[in-house]
Amino acid sequence: MQSINLAEHSVRQLNQLLHDQYNHLDERQWDVSQTSGQHNIACGLNQNLEVNIHGHVGYFCAGMNQLAYVTVHGNAGQGVAENMMSGTVHVKGDASSAAGATAHGGLLIVDGNTGARCGISMKGCDIVVKGNVGHMSCFMAQAGTLVVCGDAGEALGDSLYETVIYVKGKVQSLGADCIEKPVTEKHLKKLKKLLKSAGAEEDPAQFKRYGSARQLYNFKVDNAY
Repeated sequence: MQSINLAEHSVRQLNQLLHDQYNHLDERQWDVSQTSGQHNIACGLNQNLEVNIHGHVGYFCAGMNQLAYVTVHGNAGQGVAENMMSGTVHVKGDASSAAGATAHGGLLIVDGNTGARCGISMKGCDIVVKGNVGHMSCFMAQAGTLVVCGDAGEALGDSLYETVIYVKGKVQSLGADCIEKPVTEKHLKKLKKLLKSAGAEEDPAQFKRYGSARQLYNFKVDNAY
């Protein structure tokens, strides 16, 4: 296992060392300490690495992740796992706004709460939040699944496309074109699998499902000003 102390090394040096493993693959497990809330830690990884980050991180941690398993033993700032393609990002604490923004694949797990716009414009990833999500979560989300074990803020799923949202707690309000939908055995099976993969011991039957009413797909002249 390779250990990097960010009080002694820069984030640029850390990321370069992680990227260099593409050619060597001699160290698959990495421990990162003394993060001090710095931004852009462990970004752009594209191989099967296990990175444990001990401390709070700033903006865009694990952005553009591919294949790697990144664990943040603390809180994460804005845009954690932004544009992730595959792999897993696990935040043990809370995450700020835009968690999993535009992510195409992979799994984002947040043990605590997330801020506003969680999963904004997500394009195929799965996000499991064990706490609450803020307002405008899944705004313009196109594909993938958001699971919320707590409550959801205002305008949930505003202008979403084919993303599926499961919420166990209360929803403050639904956004434009987002409606509650029936939960079938097929949905329960998928939800159970997602919850298990995130280590969440929740009963799938207690969740409600939300999705697009598909009324915004085409232009309607009555909506024009």
